[in-house]
Amino acid sequence: MRRPNTWATKISQSVDKESVDMKMKLFAAAVAALAAGGAYAQSSVTLYGVVDAGVEYANHQPGVSGSHDVVRLNSGGMSGSRWGLRGVEDLGGGLKGVFVLESGFNVDTGTSGQNNRLFGRQAFVGMQSQFGTLTLGRHQTPFYDFGLAFDPMAISPNYSITAQAPEFQQRADNSIKYIGTFGGLTGSLLYSTGSNTAGTASVYQGISGEVPGNYHLGREMSASVMYNGGPFSVGAIYDETNVGIAAADGAKIRRTSIAGTYAFGPAKVFAGYRYAHAQGGAVLPGGVNTVDGAAKIANVSNLYWLGMGYQLTPALSLTGAAYYQDFRNTGADPWSFVVSTDYAFSKRTDAYFNVAYTKNKDGSTLGTSSASPGSLGGSGFGTTLGSYNQFGAMVGLRHKF
Repeated sequence: MRRPNTWATKISQSVDKESVDMKMKLFAAAVAALAAGGAYAQSSVTLYGVVDAGVEYANHQPGVSGSHDVVRLNSGGMSGSRWGLRGVEDLGGGLKGVFVLESGFNVDTGTSGQNNRLFGRQAFVGMQSQFGTLTLGRHQTPFYDFGLAFDPMAISPNYSITAQAPEFQQRADNSIKYIGTFGGLTGSLLYSTGSNTAGTASVYQGISGEVPGNYHLGREMSASVMYNGGPFSVGAIYDETNVGIAAADGAKIRRTSIAGTYAFGPAKVFAGYRYAHAQGGAVLPGGVNTVDGAAKIANVSNLYWLGMGYQLTPALSLTGAAYYQDFRNTGADPWSFVVSTDYAFSKRTDAYFNVAYTKNKDGSTLGTSSASPGSLGGSGFGTTLGSYNQFGAMVGLRHKF
């Protein structure tokens, strides 16, 4: 019998082993490369939303034959009902791509909100880094963010500061927004080339924009700064919005506000002030009132508010707030008061009972709720008859997902 060639066999086995080792190394390198690539391209998309509805009673509603009471089902008593998509992609080196598409809707009718827009609450895309976030699209303005932080009612659609001052629920089309947080300090900037290209008629007179030859039309500029130092927070904001009045590109409303909060134990105190000045033919929400058949116009207003939130138990909270607006050179200076009770069944589901009252005089028409919030938000003015006080109460249910 012929003996095998041992030397040739060993050479063959050695070559096969080296080949296998090389393939394993190449495979390991490929896996490592894919893993590294995945680390730089990790992305996620989150579906989120709020569904909020309640039953409301309100008196002294404007009607064909005078004042009337009403019982109605409302969408968005504490939070505007919405659904949205939020996405982020890690691009490496601390840089991320981000986007938000957020759609408002009315639970009571199933229709889209914000003047029947698909993504009327927010729609933007941008980049995020350690130096802040820069986004382009339709945004909630710095005034909106300011209200979330310093209004005791966190700008609830019903019964909050938004009835007195709709800029606190303002959004802007065609805008660039920057937000940066550095320690306890947060700064925000916004510039819009046309803050409401839908051009719907409202208390803002149908702001439009991006018109060739008239870059002022619909333009909005806003800047805010807020500081959070533990139990204490304080903020200041400036906003200038040019309103869409034909042949009057100088028509604008300027607003400034300062506010603060202080938390101690289960309580939190809120206080703030807002100044508004309408120029060049612009009109303030609630600034025109009729007394004895004569129209009185106020171009300047001062709004003050004070409130407190108290956590009675981990599930039960109480909030109270008072708002007063002084319209210069008129006696139409309305008050509004809100008391809110909220009970959390879980982190996602809660029930609430809210009561509000407005006190009017000299033709003022302030009601308890914001009227048909649009691109820049509705106001409570015009939701009751002149000089009539109004009472409203709402019980509702809210679920977050």
